[in-house]
Amino acid sequence: MADLEIEHIRPKAKGGKTVDGNLCAACRKCNELKRVQTKAVDPESGARTPLYHPRTQIWNDHFEFSVDGSFILGKTTLGRATVEALQLNRPRAVLLRRLWMKAGWHPPRD
Repeated sequence: MADLEIEHIRPKAKGGKTVDGNLCAACRKCNELKRVQTKAVDPESGARTPLYHPRTQIWNDHFEFSVDGSFILGKTTLGRATVEALQLNRPRAVLLRRLWMKAGWHPPRD
C-alpha cells in the first residue's frame, strides 16, 4: 500500500489553515512533490493553472484513467498540470495501480 499523510491543500507557507476544508489524504510522494505549489504549467497549452483541489472540484471533470487503468490522464489544463506537477504516473504509482487492479481494488467504482 502507499503511505498516506495529511496534506494542506493550500500550503501553510501560503496562508493555508489547518481546518477540514483545507486538508486531505495524499500519498507521501505526491505531498513531497507538491511542496508549496498551488499552480503548475499545463504541458499541452503552456498555461499556468491552479492545481486540482480535491475538496471543491470533481475528480472526473479533470481526470480519467487510461484504457488499461494504469495511468491517470488529465482532461483539462488543470488536470494535465496536476498530473505533471505531482508526477501521478511515476513508475511506482503505475505499478501500485496495476497491483490494485489484480486485487480488484482499482479502478474505483463511482
